[in-house]
Amino acid sequence: MKFVCYTRRAVSEAEYAPRLGLSMHLGYEKEDGTFAPLNHNYGVLFVKATQDAESHALHPKSLKKPFVMPCEGGFKIIAIRTEANGEPDPESKGCAVVFETPDLVHYYELGLIKLCDEYLDDVMLKVCPNCHSLVAKFEAGGKVYRRKLASITEPTDDVKEVGNGGGCCHHTGGHFEYTETGIEGAYDAREFEVSEDLADYALKKLLTPVAVSLEYEKEVTADKLDDFRVTVRYSDGSTHSKRVDWEAPANGEVKGRIHLDHYDFPIAVNRADPCVYRYKGDYYFIATNDADGNHTIYVRRAKTIPELVNAPEKLILDSVTYPHVGGLLWAPEFHNVAGKEYIFHACTPKEFGDEQSHVMVLKDGGELDDRDSWEAPRRVLKKDGSPLYDKGITLDMTTIESGGRVYVAWSQRQFNPIDLGAWVYIAEINPAEPWKLISDPVLLTLPEYGWQNNHTLVDEGPFALYRDGMIYLTFSSALVDTTYCVGMLTAREGDDLLNPSVWIKGNYPLMHSLVAPGEYGPGHNAYVTDEYGDVWNTYHARPGIHAPRSSGIRRVHFGFDGEPVLDMTEEKDLPESMRKITVKLK
Repeated sequence: MKFVCYTRRAVSEAEYAPRLGLSMHLGYEKEDGTFAPLNHNYGVLFVKATQDAESHALHPKSLKKPFVMPCEGGFKIIAIRTEANGEPDPESKGCAVVFETPDLVHYYELGLIKLCDEYLDDVMLKVCPNCHSLVAKFEAGGKVYRRKLASITEPTDDVKEVGNGGGCCHHTGGHFEYTETGIEGAYDAREFEVSEDLADYALKKLLTPVAVSLEYEKEVTADKLDDFRVTVRYSDGSTHSKRVDWEAPANGEVKGRIHLDHYDFPIAVNRADPCVYRYKGDYYFIATNDADGNHTIYVRRAKTIPELVNAPEKLILDSVTYPHVGGLLWAPEFHNVAGKEYIFHACTPKEFGDEQSHVMVLKDGGELDDRDSWEAPRRVLKKDGSPLYDKGITLDMTTIESGGRVYVAWSQRQFNPIDLGAWVYIAEINPAEPWKLISDPVLLTLPEYGWQNNHTLVDEGPFALYRDGMIYLTFSSALVDTTYCVGMLTAREGDDLLNPSVWIKGNYPLMHSLVAPGEYGPGHNAYVTDEYGDVWNTYHARPGIHAPRSSGIRRVHFGFDGEPVLDMTEEKDLPESMRKITVKLK
């Protein structure tokens, strides 16, 4: 099957920023011979930032001229690394950046390969059909060269200037050829072939699943209607079981409508960092309150998730009750640790630079939506009893449980001696006193990719989703504007989560502004499982480019491989044309 790789021109700074376009995008050839984009026409391969050895400061980078070469075991990729804005990168002068991928979904950056002493203008890979050597062909200083490679990361001394004609690797190694794709914004596109199996996998992972068929019993007894389920099958082969809302039976049959909870976006204006929590049969909604400048936290309570949309709010924390709790009450989350209820949140007695993670404890017999049921916020402490961090801020703390151990993950930003941006850390806590660490903090992720450091260097808002023995830790990145997005780290339950090697980080985000029209900068999400076993994703986004942060909710689908799908909108989940059914009554 024919695929294309390309970079993309910006729509606008707000809708798809230029730096996002300076990444490798993928498209595929449809049956009619035209090309269509994958991953919502968003990049799938971003190059890592470099890091200063002494200050640890990150220097964001981008890429251009990507070239994909099929090979045994997957694909080799070569590209030109640039500065973040696309200008020549002095650190990469004369070099190309190389990657490997087994499946066009998971990418591994191998580093730079030195090809010459001048800036590269183009680059590609070939295997010579005559001598079977791996060859890099590149253009630099207006001339074209070829260089044999011992491996994808190791050049040989065999380098020659060549023309742009055909022939053995000792002459050229192939042409610099580009394809007109018709994909919006695509340029420098190059074709490559993908096997049927790998193409099928990439399409399933990089296209949002859509409902394609229904499976259900066509004839039932009346007493089975309450437990009746319809299996919806999706384009990637995954399924989801749904309930049915029935009409009154008539003429030996009954008509029904497949149940699908409907949520208009937004469900709450000026509410960011939303979290829905289930406790003793009720649901609770808590969020950052942007309406008053983050000086209060309110809770909604209802019997069902849909009823939360219009449920009344009750104040549980403000910025005047406690002397150590001032403004900027941020990112509250309900968590149960060792059988007790807590709210993890951030606050400050002064300004932004003093924002720190805190924990509130529910008193015995207390109610989650009653402010008097909560003890005063406690600041999170390191294992030696000192404050968690004193060179900057900490916020967005969440809990993770695995293998009988309880961890917290949070976002931490160093301001002194230089601003490093926000990085996400993890540590183990004492379950009896979850505001106390019992291990040293360990770095989980830093904003190294272009989608993480656009407009600012930020990783924040971690939250764990558990499924089939896996931990999916999503986090949010970039400035909290239209470029805000959600990435993911994955580990296995039972692993030592303080070991960075057990975590796998995706190279591209799962939620971004191209996922759902009218939802700009989705991020800082959390999960809740309802009484039917369905998982819901709460997040905030902007209903317009300059609109306030507002809360939304969407069902989490689990794809053919069991991994969470966060970009399935209601219409893709089940279009209106498929929602009505009729069955015969026995």
